[in-house]
Amino acid sequence: MKKLLLLLLIFVGFSGFSQEKKAKIEFKQVEIDYGTIDKNSDGTRVFEFTNTGDAPLIIERVKSSCGCTVPSKPTQPILPGKSDKIVVKYNTHRVGPFRKTITVYSNAQNNVVILKIKGKVVDPNAVDLKRKVKSPVIK
Repeated sequence: MKKLLLLLLIFVGFSGFSQEKKAKIEFKQVEIDYGTIDKNSDGTRVFEFTNTGDAPLIIERVKSSCGCTVPSKPTQPILPGKSDKIVVKYNTHRVGPFRKTITVYSNAQNNVVILKIKGKVVDPNAVDLKRKVKSPVIK
């Protein structure tokens, strides 16, 4: 009976240690505001992240909400405690406000993370049609 109890205690003790190791992805920021930028300027921004888990992190896929935003991801696993980045390039030839999402799929505990970019592209050479022109005063 003592041997059975001892084996049961050993089994229960080891089962507490055998929890599955998982990667965990933590971004420095999940939204980047470009502010107001000029047409055809550099639309590249970087989302930095760290694997705060205890297993290698694999970024499986990164998808943007439209073709005007092109993300790139690391191709190698990110070891626990290490950092890397997801580079996002917005096509700034389109004038006007924008708000886009980038979805990151990985093997982490938080396996889907939504990143956001926003801003406004202006054409510095465009004529401002909203400018008010004073009409001449007739006497």
